[in-house]
Amino acid sequence: MDWELVGTIIYIVIIVATCLHIVSNIHSTEKALAYMLVTIFVPFLGIAIYFAFGLDYRKNKLYSKKIVTDKTIREELQRRIKLESEKAWSSPEPVIQRHKKLALYLLNDGMSPLSGNNEVKLLVNGEQKFPEVLEALHNARHHIHIQYYIFEDGEIADQIKDVLIQKAREGVQVRFIYDDFGSRSIRKAFVDELRANGVEAYPFYKVLFILLANRVNYRNHRKIIIVDGCVGFTGGINVSDRYVNKPGQLYWRDTHVKITGPGVYYLQYLFICDWNFCSGKRLKLHPDYFCATPDAKGKAIVQIAASGPDSDHPTLMFSMEQAISLTEKELLITTPYFIPGQKIMDALVVAAMSGVQIKLLVPGESDSAFINMAARSYYSELMEAGVEIYQYKKGFIHAKTVVSDGELAIVGTANMDNRSFEMNFEVISMIYDPETAKELRDIFYGDLKHSVKISLKSWKKRPFYKRLPERLVRLFSPLL
Repeated sequence: MDWELVGTIIYIVIIVATCLHIVSNIHSTEKALAYMLVTIFVPFLGIAIYFAFGLDYRKNKLYSKKIVTDKTIREELQRRIKLESEKAWSSPEPVIQRHKKLALYLLNDGMSPLSGNNEVKLLVNGEQKFPEVLEALHNARHHIHIQYYIFEDGEIADQIKDVLIQKAREGVQVRFIYDDFGSRSIRKAFVDELRANGVEAYPFYKVLFILLANRVNYRNHRKIIIVDGCVGFTGGINVSDRYVNKPGQLYWRDTHVKITGPGVYYLQYLFICDWNFCSGKRLKLHPDYFCATPDAKGKAIVQIAASGPDSDHPTLMFSMEQAISLTEKELLITTPYFIPGQKIMDALVVAAMSGVQIKLLVPGESDSAFINMAARSYYSELMEAGVEIYQYKKGFIHAKTVVSDGELAIVGTANMDNRSFEMNFEVISMIYDPETAKELRDIFYGDLKHSVKISLKSWKKRPFYKRLPERLVRLFSPLL
């Protein structure tokens, strides 16, 4: 018997079976084709990569957001959310009327309420964020809810830990969720100390074998803090000493937002959903977790949007497409990882060729050479359509923000890539407020002073040996 022939036939059968499995289980055509390429052209390893990282957990429903299981209560909750949103829509503010389609989509797809009377404060870098966070934590009276993708052992983490322990000893309810992969530096002694002092702490989707886990793709990338149901924080800044920009360190440029008012309610809802999933407990939607009389001085209208492997649709990708299509004059985008996929690319090209002035700010160098190559493969097509692309040179820009027509400000945890849109649990804040949008616009133009605009002419003259690897890596961009 020709064992070599038998082995070849068996391998071909496995390849065909794997490709059929990919076609049957991955809803994204781009992603399916990329995994098929890996499976066919990278012997054995390609199959292992697919089964380790490629299974679509959206179908498998690894986690369900539907914590309100009683049909009558759920319908009542939906009715109230729609009523509150209709109040906000009746606002005379033109920004709401111009973005009503976006707000309505988020309401219908994610049951995300539109809430008025919020005070919004933009926080630039860790130097502004961490003092605000520590002050809010010190002022907690009823509960602190905190969850992070990266909570890294260090000076800042210790300061927050000390406050959490102090508040727990005072009788404040303190609940802490950390991503088991992103926050692996605190998995043992740090978390043990929190638990020993009254803080309830749980990992999100526990990883048993860090280097081999097929759960690494489906991480909780959210950064959320809620204090007494009235004050909330979210955005791009993790808990790590790298964000405080001490002399001699690489400069990290990032943006966070503090919200005071009913805009915090949906952040609280998301936290409770995640808590119930990872803790195995059933924390209910009790009025004590939703500030009855929020001490808000602002007038900003806020809508929180979220998505993840549990979502029926890639909500954040669809909302970004809608925001791009509704922009009439100017669109300012900051993202550390730009692998947009064809739908976002088409939306940007159409908007730019329709006369919208689009500026895209990306890092001069990403912290991943592979991702950097994939991102660069999109630049020529965008610049040919009229998009201006700037590379940040002062350090590493990690902010994830959008400003549309100087009226809509978007600050969140999601990068403009497939991982954020499809694989991770993310959250963004839609802030319908010209004052906040103007401030974020000014921050953007301040960042451009430390950036270099890419010239289309010189970009197209780059040697073939630089352009070819970028095009090859782009084939696998749906997997990055």
